[in-house]
Amino acid sequence: MYAILETGGKQYRVSEGDRIQVEKLDVPAREPVEFNRVLYIGKDDGDALVGTPFIEGAKVVARVERQAKYRKILVFHYKHKVNYRKRYGHRQPFTQIVVEKIVLP
Repeated sequence: MYAILETGGKQYRVSEGDRIQVEKLDVPAREPVEFNRVLYIGKDDGDALVGTPFIEGAKVVARVERQAKYRKILVFHYKHKVNYRKRYGHRQPFTQIVVEKIVLP
């Protein structure tokens, strides 16, 4: 069984036991978190539950594994002929979660 959930403005396809990285959540490490915005649930027998836009009563239960940051990307602004150069870096924070259970409505 798998589910499609929405968090942080993005959609993720998850199954039980999956380890994914989502936008930063304000939940400490090793704490459970529930996602109620479930868009779709696909069952093993071929049936499916489709939400309009979300499935009422369905949720995905996960555990926060760690809070971290992606590797640094460098941003460089440059304008020719005016000696304008600007360079800075950015590290996007993320939360790594482990999906424990998909709860049907």
